[in-house]
Amino acid sequence: MDRNGLQTDGSAMAGYSYPSQQESLRLRRRPSNGADGSSPQFNWNPDQKDDETRQDLKELPLPMALKKSIRQVQQMKVPVVSSWQSWKMHRSKTLKRFQEGAGGALAYVVLWRRGLQKIGGHFGGGVQSYFLFLRFLVVLNFFSFLLIASFVLIPSIVFRSNNSGNNIELNISAGKEECTIYDPNPQGLVHFYTYFIDLLTGTGFMEYSYLFYGYYNNTEETINEFSYNIPLAYLLTAGFYFIFCLICIVIRMGGAIRIAVKTGGKAVGGYSMLLFTGWDYGLQGDRAIKLKHNNIRYRLQVDLEEERIKLKAASLTLAQIIGLYSLRAFLNFIVLLLIGASFYCIFLATDFSQSFEGTDFWSLVVEYLPSIVITVANFLVPFLCDQIALLEKHTPSTTIILALLRAVFLRMVSLGVLLFTLWSQITCSTEERGECQPCGYNHTLYPCWETRVGQEMYKLAMFDFITVIAVMILVEFPRRMVVDNCSWKLVKFVGRQEFVVPQNVLGVVYGQTVVWVGALFCPLLPVINTAKFIIIFYCKKITLFYNCRPADRTFRSTSSNFFFLLVLLFGWMLACLALIYSVAVIHPSMSCGPFRSLTTMWSAVPNTFNSLSNTSKEFLSYVGSQAFAVPLFIVSCVVMAYVTALVSVYGQSVSLLRAQLKLEGRDKKFLVKQIEELSLKNQRREERRR
Repeated sequence: MDRNGLQTDGSAMAGYSYPSQQESLRLRRRPSNGADGSSPQFNWNPDQKDDETRQDLKELPLPMALKKSIRQVQQMKVPVVSSWQSWKMHRSKTLKRFQEGAGGALAYVVLWRRGLQKIGGHFGGGVQSYFLFLRFLVVLNFFSFLLIASFVLIPSIVFRSNNSGNNIELNISAGKEECTIYDPNPQGLVHFYTYFIDLLTGTGFMEYSYLFYGYYNNTEETINEFSYNIPLAYLLTAGFYFIFCLICIVIRMGGAIRIAVKTGGKAVGGYSMLLFTGWDYGLQGDRAIKLKHNNIRYRLQVDLEEERIKLKAASLTLAQIIGLYSLRAFLNFIVLLLIGASFYCIFLATDFSQSFEGTDFWSLVVEYLPSIVITVANFLVPFLCDQIALLEKHTPSTTIILALLRAVFLRMVSLGVLLFTLWSQITCSTEERGECQPCGYNHTLYPCWETRVGQEMYKLAMFDFITVIAVMILVEFPRRMVVDNCSWKLVKFVGRQEFVVPQNVLGVVYGQTVVWVGALFCPLLPVINTAKFIIIFYCKKITLFYNCRPADRTFRSTSSNFFFLLVLLFGWMLACLALIYSVAVIHPSMSCGPFRSLTTMWSAVPNTFNSLSNTSKEFLSYVGSQAFAVPLFIVSCVVMAYVTALVSVYGQSVSLLRAQLKLEGRDKKFLVKQIEELSLKNQRREERRR
């Protein structure tokens, strides 16, 4: 017998049985005694499974002592299982232990695991998200390089060393012999500084190498009766490279969406969630705690400011509303003029750099002139747009989103303007068509135009890397030293450089977009970008801990990671447009590259298709026919409908759970109110008795 008068031995427990959920609810509503005044009897089944028993124990209206006794008797049971079931249980436990051990071991080999934990502990998850995004791009570029190296680079090296290729015959008609002239190797002695210029611009000894398109042969290689089509592999690898990047981005976007759905999306910005669940318990040090305090205070200020602006906007008269929207329209027109002026400057700089010839230091400056103009525009125009946005009288969140959208538009379209300028000169769309008549492209300025485009993307990537290093050494370090050692009020007011996460992420997205645009023309650009991002990671980490301070005004939206991935997807789409236009429209160079004998790069696919066997032709024709496309489309629609229905069900479940939480909160308030009233009544009764 326990202290409540309940028998706790096993024989007595066998007399109890667990009621169902409905029976439990009925028992909760009626008195503890039965109709005849006796206690309700429960029968407990000892053969019931442990999981079901634990679930039922939580739902039963039994005393806690009785529940503990039932649990003790359950733990004393020795289940009778067969040898096969025992082996299965042992195997599942061993497999689970192995998975836990493997997961723990893999955690130690994760790239920058300790560094990311340190960053998150000292500066919070907002700053850590930038470095996580950077690590994602490093891994993406590394695996992309492995893909390109496996199917293009290594086969080209192996077959070139064996010299076993069968060159595809060029169909050169009369008057087109000059189209095959291309000699990038420098003749005679060169100055020592020329190698440095070549390293920065991709010319000279770097131009005719595996780094650029023009070095790869248009051969169908054969070793020991094994045939390998280099042009087809080059084109298909570029296509699979873009598909692989798209799959990785979509998977990561799905993870970001799931996190946003689980956390409630915009509901996270509520006051109660911010106060009760907004603290990050992984923070380390007084500096991180103070920073988190400032962030929480700023978010509360932003919420209050948004409410104030909304109330003020609701009280505006019709004339005031018309004046406000007229002011915003005028300011947006000024922003468009600034962006248009930057695009025109990029067009002029690109046009001038392509026609300039020279070998001295100024030639290097002119070579990098488009990159310099793009970098200056990406710095100056967003700064001016931010100052203009302060006059538009939007809410703080809307102001941040507009600034980011304008910066994204400027960075992405600036690359488009650069490509448009190059293609207009390559195809002679802005000049006389006579220069493009013999070869189909401007062979005079661009004997191997694919390599020239690759060099432009290579210079953009190099200049972006040089800019990051130069800003850290020449701006952030001296600024930190002046702020720490100078006591002037103006210097203290300016303070250290702020580490603004959105701007840094947009810079990384811009660099990745440059790589995607130039991947077809510079196959080794992904590995160069991998090394570049690794160095940038360590540089940003050093400057974060020693030079910068995190921005007080953070991008507080719960879907910030999804927004950054969406911007990355826009860059991928821009690169896809450049790839499709280059492959399907522009005539390939007739003096270099794997497609020198074709009218377009895409012609390699139908030419290879025609050389296949009849069985392969029939199979591929069926895959590309309506008989295969229609069922595939139907299945895709069914899968999409299922996924959409599943998302809708999950959304409804989340809404019901939120409504249930609200109802439970109201019930608790009602119960607390009832308890207070009963306590007041009892106090009054006691006072009356006294």
